Amino acid sequence: VDQQGHFIPNIPQGNFRILEDNVPQKITSISSGQAPITVCLVVEFSNLFQRFYSEPWYQTLVAANEFLASLKPEDYVAIVAYDLRPEILSDFSTDRRDAMDAMSRLKMAAYSETVLYDALTDTASRMSEIEGRKAIVVLTSGIDTLSKQNYGQARNTLQNAGVPIYSVGLMQAIRDYYYSLGYMNDMQQADFIMADNQLRTFSQETGGLAFFPRFYGQFREIFQTIGQALRTQYVLTYTPTNTTRDGKFRKIKVELIDPATNKPLAVKDPKGKNIKYQVVTKSGYTAPRQVE
Repeated sequence: VDQQGHFIPNIPQGNFRILEDNVPQKITSISSGQAPITVCLVVEFSNLFQRFYSEPWYQTLVAANEFLASLKPEDYVAIVAYDLRPEILSDFSTDRRDAMDAMSRLKMAAYSETVLYDALTDTASRMSEIEGRKAIVVLTSGIDTLSKQNYGQARNTLQNAGVPIYSVGLMQAIRDYYYSLGYMNDMQQADFIMADNQLRTFSQETGGLAFFPRFYGQFREIFQTIGQALRTQYVLTYTPTNTTRDGKFRKIKVELIDPATNKPLAVKDPKGKNIKYQVVTKSGYTAPRQVE
């Protein structure tokens, strides 16, 4: 994708290179094109921040509804909300009435705890067997107060689930405002910064993207970018040269190269100007273990 997160089409197979643990792999097939998506919207809805009629409460609901409006009729969507525990408000469906019914339940939060890690890992595990183009879109402050899993455990689970996570970190502007007025101390500000970094890591390692909007007007573009990234992507297939069944994590790296020079591929726009791009992919997978 380019710097704006837009898909770059028409890249030939010969320009892709896959490395597994820094060992080049032979690509057996590559495909791209538009397809419906299956996505779970995970929403933080806790009295910790989303108190009734507060700014974060309003921002969360606006963002959730903006995302639902960005979906196409053939897309499947489920909604999970979390505070003290994750709760499935609606299961996967193309009927938007199910999603609207779920959203109507998000009025007053019940508890002042947040279990971000549990919500993400539970949802990713549930979606791991779903075929096709799938993802989790999470609307969150990034703060976790009571999950059963810690950050490292959640990170490992998400790496292996095979479900891209698209993070939308909320409360960016209001927390800076509170900090400037002295309503938030240095430690609280540091907690938010760490939470943002954890969301970036979850997204980068699962092949998703992370966004941190400061203005309401950014939501529409963000969700259009997510939709485009999910519906239009390259699918590369290869058979690993390392066939050892040792249960170890294998790092994957995908590069765009010029085969004539073996240097990074220069991608140009219609006017001939170089495009700055990044290759978004999952960070790897865990090899199966030998069955005793």
